[in-house]
Amino acid sequence: MIERRGRKLPLEFEEKEGATMSRMATQVRRFSFVTLLGLFASSAFASGAAAQSPADFINDASAKGMADIEASRLAHQKSESKEVKDYTIVVINDRTTANQHLAKIAKKLDLPVAPREEIADKAKTMIPQVKDGETFDQAYAASQVKATEEAIQQIQQEAQTTDVPEIKAFADETLPKLQNHLEMARALQASR
Repeated sequence: MIERRGRKLPLEFEEKEGATMSRMATQVRRFSFVTLLGLFASSAFASGAAAQSPADFINDASAKGMADIEASRLAHQKSESKEVKDYTIVVINDRTTANQHLAKIAKKLDLPVAPREEIADKAKTMIPQVKDGETFDQAYAASQVKATEEAIQQIQQEAQTTDVPEIKAFADETLPKLQNHLEMARALQASR
């Protein structure tokens, strides 16, 4: 027997009460964790929804373009599928042109952009890790669908929020190409 608030309680009651308290503490921890995740997600969404500076947009879009180019070069080397190889050529050419356009905008507007090495390092972290084997083409196609959807979303958002006519023109030129990439990537994904 143990004494609690002047009452004597059987030991088994304390064990049951301890188990209940432990479950409640676990539920409180889970709720707190979920709440924190929700706050983080909403703040991440809010920060993602805010307009980037033109220099930040150019740095980020250039890094994503470089990652797309490098992933497509790797796929071109590893894949034996003619459809995948044809797709990679389109992506490499279009994304290279887009990155050149971004560089011209940065130069014209005299924007402080990150050094090429820094953008290349950032791009390396964005390249999807696709394993070799029979599923390589499937994994590459799936990663391209996701990456292209994200690129479209980023450019559309920037075009809607920026006051820089050059970036709006970039979006007008680039979005149709990315929409084409997305259709092609989805077709590749469906055929695998």
